[in-house]
Amino acid sequence: MEKTKNNFYKFLLLWVGEFISSIGGGMTSFGLGVYVFSKTGSATAMTMVTLVGFLPTILLGAPAGVLADRYDRRLLMMLGDGLSGLGVLFIFLCMLQGNAALWQICLGVGISAVFSSLMAPAYRATVTDLLTKEEYAKASGLVSLADSARYLISPVLAGILLAVSDMKLILGIDIATFFVTVAVTAVVKKGLVTKKQEEVSGFTQALKEGWQAITIKKGVLNLVLLASVMTCFMGFMQVLCEPMILSFCDSKTLGIAETICACGMLVSSLMLGMKGAKGSYVRMLWLALFGAGIAMAACGVAENIVLICIAGFLFFAMLPFANTALDYLTRTNIPVNLQGRAWGLIGVISQLGYIVAYVLAGVCADGIGKKMQIGVGRGAAVVIIIAGILLSVTALFIINNQKIRELERGDVSESENNFS
Repeated sequence: MEKTKNNFYKFLLLWVGEFISSIGGGMTSFGLGVYVFSKTGSATAMTMVTLVGFLPTILLGAPAGVLADRYDRRLLMMLGDGLSGLGVLFIFLCMLQGNAALWQICLGVGISAVFSSLMAPAYRATVTDLLTKEEYAKASGLVSLADSARYLISPVLAGILLAVSDMKLILGIDIATFFVTVAVTAVVKKGLVTKKQEEVSGFTQALKEGWQAITIKKGVLNLVLLASVMTCFMGFMQVLCEPMILSFCDSKTLGIAETICACGMLVSSLMLGMKGAKGSYVRMLWLALFGAGIAMAACGVAENIVLICIAGFLFFAMLPFANTALDYLTRTNIPVNLQGRAWGLIGVISQLGYIVAYVLAGVCADGIGKKMQIGVGRGAAVVIIIAGILLSVTALFIINNQKIRELERGDVSESENNFS
């Protein structure tokens, strides 16, 4: 397919659709969390919904990527976006009949997540199809902005809507966004010739080659395992922050607080984008993780929304620095011809920590709250403090890890680059 200037406008149209979809999905995610907690008073119930929505990303990410390499990517996007709306519609219909049960919400969220997983790799690959290499950096920034909209914009909008209406309004808005995204994808698809995709290696072989790529150097494997530990501790913060705040604030305040906290990530991302990163990436990594752990622990110290917003802002501000260091140290030490397969496997392994957090977080918060007779909100706070301290302690191990420090050189030998 010939890449022309007009294709960037097609990308912008596609991006607008995904930006709107991200806001709608983020509002539904926020609203359902508030709804479930208000009905059950249980952190376990909230984390169950989060887990059901996240599992398909792990289980179906690699197969969805294979489909994106073999079939019409725009058609996959239309199917993924359109069919994922069925899950939201199911929850909406259940609520019209009265209060939706937890199993109904989980079923709807699961259906939506399965088809959304189908769409994600096709969307990323379509950006490559449409644009030239010179346009990738600009497009990458816009894609990141659309992804972050669910954390920067959705919470405050959903909080305001819940203050004046109920969950059905949010679900109705989200359903409407599916029509928008399918329509703009159809417009982009029209006039584009679908290129014949190259045959890809088998799934098992791709996994084997990806595993070899990240085990050539022990430092890379250590980083991948470290990333999994990071996501585990951060997952506790992600799912328990809402019940912690809702125990003493309303949904509107929660939405505003989440948006303020997420702005920390936006500020540091812009800083890195303008000035770049200088100095030792290993040092940047451990300092960012240590700081994130301290800020995370501070979030649970007291039922003070100002303190939580400040600590949360600092926590999210640390994440881009940690992610940049992890990305650089890993990317520069993996053979070029194996980057795709390696990153696919890295994505799965590094996010396993979230699964552990989502399974344990709610149970721990409810259990501690009941055992100490402090309520689920403070129980969640205790878990967040413990996870934050453990994250900071984990960061200290990086300082003396010689295998990770050796990655700073970022050299990949010719034999490593061609071992497969």
